[in-house]
Amino acid sequence: MSTPHSVPGRAADHPPALAPKGRARNLLAGTVGHFVEWYDWYVYGLLAAVFSSQIFPSDSPFASLIAAFLTYAIGFVVRPLSGIIISPLADRYGRRRILALAVSGMALGALIIGLTPPFATVGYLAPIMFVVARILQGISAGTEGQSAIAFMVEHAPADRRGLFGSFTNMASGLATLAATAAAAIVTSVFASDALQSYGWRIPFILGGVFGIVGLLLRARSDESPEFEASAVVEQKSAPARLLELLRSHPKALLQTAALSAPAVAYYTWATFLPTYANLTSGRDLSSTLAGSVIGLALLVIVVPVTGYLSDRLGRRKIFPIIGASGMIVLFYPLLLLLQTPGFWVYVVVAASGWVVLGIWQAVYPTIQAELFPASVRVSGIGFAHQIVIAVFGGTAPLIAAAFVGAGQPMLVAVYMIVVVGLCLAVYFTLPETGSRAPGATVSATDSIATILTADAAAEAPSSRGRSARP
Repeated sequence: MSTPHSVPGRAADHPPALAPKGRARNLLAGTVGHFVEWYDWYVYGLLAAVFSSQIFPSDSPFASLIAAFLTYAIGFVVRPLSGIIISPLADRYGRRRILALAVSGMALGALIIGLTPPFATVGYLAPIMFVVARILQGISAGTEGQSAIAFMVEHAPADRRGLFGSFTNMASGLATLAATAAAAIVTSVFASDALQSYGWRIPFILGGVFGIVGLLLRARSDESPEFEASAVVEQKSAPARLLELLRSHPKALLQTAALSAPAVAYYTWATFLPTYANLTSGRDLSSTLAGSVIGLALLVIVVPVTGYLSDRLGRRKIFPIIGASGMIVLFYPLLLLLQTPGFWVYVVVAASGWVVLGIWQAVYPTIQAELFPASVRVSGIGFAHQIVIAVFGGTAPLIAAAFVGAGQPMLVAVYMIVVVGLCLAVYFTLPETGSRAPGATVSATDSIATILTADAAAEAPSSRGRSARP
């Protein structure tokens, strides 16, 4: 990396890049755009049991469901490719442009799914169109997560990074809530024939419309000040940034992967728990979806509250460890409890899982961002996060369905516990990344931090000792 003294036009010559610019507008663009991305992503898994026989017909309804989840998993297979290839472009050319492209691709995929005719009308073109849509959505999702995390955290004041970072997963939780609510509404309002004919399409078409709103917001947002400052002193190409990442940050990549791997539990809870309860205890699918909505409302509260507390109490020392420990302790008894009939039993199970998942979700984005310097931040998060999501998140509903189909439903809990347990061991190696110091960059290891902090001190010596809050 070039040293600050060897590069003309060092960051000190560009103070406007560091000034907060329309923070509320940028926060809205990041949050709403992220909501749109994950609403479109999650609604597929929630309605797979409804449209599977229309798009993937078979002699066995269970075989149709497996085919639908295999297509769902294709999107996850593509995600690491876009995470590896496109993430360095966000480090080279900026977060805002990549985020606008991501939300456009996700919305287009949702429209394709919502408008594809059934197999009975167009034959094998129907499942082919679903595969194309999921590939498009996989590319978009593989681009979205890490770019949004960097965008949000880099726009945050130094003492609110945990809160701003948590907004990405709060938006994800709201998206899961909205997708679940949409699925619950269409499954309860429409009769069976109407639901399978056209009712299930409505949430997907709405997702495409939401995407236009997300695109407009992101097109009008500002680029991250930290990216602009980093771009002045770092001129490497995208491939060179990826090589630098692999050479210089292997430990951070492992830690980032471990922070992401509990997604196996998140995707099981978000997209398969209603189906799990339907298959194992005979609960009506519409009632389980309604119960999940109640539990998800609690998640949306837990995430920002935990993010706020992490700015006051620290990141690693408390929250990832508590969240992972809670999953390990609760998952088995919670799934066992589902054998007890009753709507409110299901609500307790769903809500309890979402609480511990929310504690983990709130802090991992900001920790991941703080592990990498700005020049490779999106690349670092994307490389590790998207590979892990593909391996554990994308296959979670499929593996869970296979366990249930084999007559071993409790192995779903065992599988989640083993994965989260391995992650917990890595969490004890995490550095304490949280800091309220008025540093100019997110990561303490960033080479531009020294320049920017020194320049700020020289320009405003009277501000020493004041609060970091603008």
